[in-house]
Amino acid sequence: MAFEGILLGMGNPLLDISAVVDQEFLQKYGIKLNDAILAEDKHLPMYGELVDEYNVEYIAGGATQNSIRVAQWMLQVPGATSYIGCIGKDKFGEEMKKNASLAGVKVHYYEDETAPTGTCAVCVVGGERSLVANLSAANCYKAEHLKRPENWALVEKAKYFYIAGFFLTVSPESILLVAEHAAAKNKVFTMNLSAPFICEFFRDVQEKALPYVDYVFGNETEARTFSKVHGWETDNVEEIALKISQWPKASGTHKRITVITQGADPVVVAEDGKVKLFPVILLPKEKLVDTNGAGDAFVGGFLSQLLQEKAIEECVKAGCYAANVIIQRPGCTYPEKPDFS
Repeated sequence: MAFEGILLGMGNPLLDISAVVDQEFLQKYGIKLNDAILAEDKHLPMYGELVDEYNVEYIAGGATQNSIRVAQWMLQVPGATSYIGCIGKDKFGEEMKKNASLAGVKVHYYEDETAPTGTCAVCVVGGERSLVANLSAANCYKAEHLKRPENWALVEKAKYFYIAGFFLTVSPESILLVAEHAAAKNKVFTMNLSAPFICEFFRDVQEKALPYVDYVFGNETEARTFSKVHGWETDNVEEIALKISQWPKASGTHKRITVITQGADPVVVAEDGKVKLFPVILLPKEKLVDTNGAGDAFVGGFLSQLLQEKAIEECVKAGCYAANVIIQRPGCTYPEKPDFS
């Protein structure tokens, strides 16, 4: 199989500023564990405080970029994956470029002249994480960049696409351009619910993209929020996964499959009106470093097998393997080579 450029991701490249904090810090800034939000004015002092008061690590992040890097790592074929997003012309942006090329991902960043590279505060308490994203340059992505021949060539080359729901807040136009291309050319288009606030406050753009999505990823909290927003009156994750899989499709080439992770509980897969549950690899509490990037890693592992046309069981197994590796390390980082078989 020709792997070059087979998977393209598009999203918000962010530099994670990660630190172990305490409950007091979370309360001070009004943030919750296992949540992901966009920074408001009240959160802005948080970034400086993390750097000054805590032992921070800088890790190239952003949900889609994490998933693409993990898929690339699982595949071990240089240039199998590509990524598009917007960074600033600054030190953090240079760091991001270096990180991506070391990971073997082909990046076509749009470099914004005025805004700094986006950052994400990763606040870890007891191994669980809370994410507060200050998008900055990531928020400046324009569809004009995507339409440039050298960038659209990545879209033409790819057979699989992955975009986290977070990008819906930035460039729904770019998402629809890629989604329509995928539908027209019978390619596979995948997205993530990504966060409760996306399901709640970006419902319209999410609903416009959904008919094109062949694989919907998410976790149990996002699935329940999606259900609530749509008045489904059920908290049952299996029912919700089924309902999402039955949402109307723009193209009949691929059926929709919904894949919902639930932390340590089994992964829910809904397709063809049926639900299957797959157990995850359980990890003793003392081995947990942090859950930052766990969901992203799951998607990356899953996609690495999907694009090799493996059975759904294999895809889930690879997703669980990748997530298990990532939660034993800080942020979305991994050893040199995977030992997944």
